[in-house]
This record gives sequence, C-alpha cells and structure tokens, in this order.
Amino acid sequence: MLKTNNVLFFDSSEFENIIHHYLEMGKIAIAKKAVKLGLEQHPTSINLKLFQTELFVLENKFDDANKLLDELHSLDPRNEEIFIQKANVLSKQDMHEKAVNTLLIALELSSDDEGISDLYALIGMEYLFLDQFDNARTYFKKCLDIDMEDYSALYNVIYCYDFLDENQDAIMFLNGYVDKNPYCEVAWHQLGRQYFTIKEYDKALAAFDFAIISDDNFVGAYLEKGKVLEKKKMHLEAIENYKITLALDEPTSFALLRIGHCYDKLGKDDLAVQYFYKTVHEDPLLDKGWIAITKFYNRKQNYQKALFYINKAINIDAENVIYWKLYAQINHRLNFLEEAERGYKKTLDLGNYELQTWLSRADILIALGEFEASVINLIQAAEFYPETAEIEFRLAGLHFTLHESSKGHYHLKNALVLNHEYDFILEELFPNVMLKPTVLQVISESKN
Repeated sequence: MLKTNNVLFFDSSEFENIIHHYLEMGKIAIAKKAVKLGLEQHPTSINLKLFQTELFVLENKFDDANKLLDELHSLDPRNEEIFIQKANVLSKQDMHEKAVNTLLIALELSSDDEGISDLYALIGMEYLFLDQFDNARTYFKKCLDIDMEDYSALYNVIYCYDFLDENQDAIMFLNGYVDKNPYCEVAWHQLGRQYFTIKEYDKALAAFDFAIISDDNFVGAYLEKGKVLEKKKMHLEAIENYKITLALDEPTSFALLRIGHCYDKLGKDDLAVQYFYKTVHEDPLLDKGWIAITKFYNRKQNYQKALFYINKAINIDAENVIYWKLYAQINHRLNFLEEAERGYKKTLDLGNYELQTWLSRADILIALGEFEASVINLIQAAEFYPETAEIEFRLAGLHFTLHESSKGHYHLKNALVLNHEYDFILEELFPNVMLKPTVLQVISESKN
C-alpha cells in the first residue's frame, strides 16, 4: 500500500498484527507509519492507540504517552493493557515502585493465565530494577507455578539466588523442580552450576550428565561438564567433552582455549599451542587466547616468540592492560630496558597500580640512569602505597646518588623503621651508596 499509494482497507486487528510484527523486528519507522494509517482508518481503536503510546515511550515522549493513556483510561477504565503501558512509562522514568503498584492493578483486572503470567514476569523485572531480589524471585516463581516450562522465569529465579549467594537454597529449589520436571535440561544444567560453585564436583558432574541425557545436543552442559572434569584433573575426559561441543555447533573460542589448556596440563606442547592458535584465529579479540600463547612461550623461555605474539595482541587492542604488562615483563627478561620501561609506563597509564609495576619501572629507570624520573615514579607509587619499605629504600638510594644527602637520610631512616630486612635493596641497586660511612652507621644503629 505504501509503495503504490493506493488506499486499502485493513481491519484494526490486521493493523495490530502488522504493527506488532514491525516492533518485534525493531523497524520503528514502519511501525509508526502503520499506526498512523491504522488510526486514520480506525480512529476509535483503543488497541491502536496503545501501540501509539508504546511508540511514544520508545521515543522518550513520556508526557505524550501519559496524556494519551489518561484519555484511554477515561474511555475504558478496566482495560489492563492501559495499566501495563502506564507501568512501562513509569519504569522508563525509573519510578519502579510506582510501576509495581500500577502492574498490581493490572493484575487484579487480568483473568487469563497467560496474561497473569506475563504480569508476574513484569513485576519481577521491576523488583530486579529495585534490587529487591527476594520479591523478584517470588514473582518469577509464580510464573513457574502457571507454566513449569517458562525457562525465562526459571533463569531469573536462579539469577536472584546467585545474586544473594544463596547456593544451597538454589539447590533445594532446583532439586524440587526436577522432581516435578525430570527431563528439563535447563534445570539440570543450572543445578550443576550451583554444585560447581560450592565445589561439589561429583554432584555437579551427575547434574550435567542428566542435562545431557535430557538433551544430548545441549552444548552448554558439555562445556560445563568439561570445566568440572578440569577441576578434577581429568584432562583427557574434559577434552572429549569440549570436542563434542565443536562437533555439535560452530567452534567457540572458549572450548578451543580450554582444550589448549588441558593439553598444556598434560604436557602435550604441540597440541596445546595448536589449540591456542585456533583460539585466536576463531576470535582475534579474545585476550585470553593471546595471553595463553604468550605465557606458553614465556614458560618455555622462548621470549622472542612470546614477544612476537604479545606485539600482535597489542596491535589488535592497544588499550589492554594485561597485554602491556606481559610486554613489559618479556622485554625486561630480554634486557630490552627502554621497551620494558615503556610497557610498565603504559600499564600504569591504563590503571594497573600494583606495587610491583611501580617498583619494576623504578628499577629500570635506575638501570637507565634516569634517576629523577625514577624518583617521580616512586613518589607517585607512595601515594598508593604509603609507608612501604621497598619504596623508601629506593628513594633513599636515589637521593644519595643525586647528592641530596638530607633527603637520602630521611628516606633511609623511614625505610629502616618500616622493615630493616629490605636493606639488601641498597646493596643490589646502589652498591656505591653502601660504601658511604654515614649510611653504614645509620643501618648499624638501626639493627642494634
């Protein structure tokens, strides 16, 4: 009709189906055209006007939505859909308590089970927005009372248990559920996850086996079973389960990576690295894949190859702090000090403020003769780690090296008070400072 400009008549219910179809597809512009045409042909249709309010909400035109809903309410005060849309407007405006109260009114007006179940789910979601997990769980359970196979509600119930760290309660609930619905692979899968969380690995295995019996194409159950077998050090069996997922579905980087780690644990280096390569080929953006390859070569002391792969990773994602930390450590081992210092600096710039990162950078700057830069680095470190002997000994050595004796004595005394056993730092990094009689005297007096 739109293409030919011919005006064709549609029944209002047909317009509703058309609008619903385009809203489901996310084609809002066409849905708007359908609403406009529908209301031109059926100006008194409440359902079409409710679709109009839905479009207002999608465009954040809350005042227009409320105005239209008030008009509709005066025409049909017992229409539950009006209250559902009112609740939707309130929810979008973060007025979740009011949304719950409005949905409870709709609940009183509803009569069919499907409509009631949908309302329970909406109320549950509002309680989730309010972080009221007990109340949310109550309403999602009501959905399950109406339809035991409402898996969306089941997942939400378990989400509430997980958020509240109530694993034992979740296990009791799921055991009750599978008693009534013994071939529900989703429930067995969730039960296995709960047992895995509390480290009851044998029970977790049994649950995942039941999930697989219920649906032998259930990829998630094989993946989770593989994770349990890894925990039990049964790496060959874990590999078997991960490989089943590769046969059932498109290969996932997670399964490929886990297979690589299993082969690594079994000492099968060629197969391990082969699967690490497959992981980054499948998902070049997965940092765990690049980290696995880099650490593999790192452990084998093949630092050149480790550096090659960490450089590839950085070219893909230059803002990944773990990449830069590995880059720094590998260059440090290769004695490429300037590159290592750059890596540690980038690691700090990206927010990794671990003490060892500050200290490693300071030591490299000392080795490069950049004493003032090392002092600045350590002063910044002291803001995060005040009263730390490792920092104070380094500052003492640096100030003595820079012929700032009073500052050197100040930091040396601080360091000795904090932990005199770290005085080996001076011997290793500043051997010339340890030849100073005044330094030896202060250290000797401290030990006495």
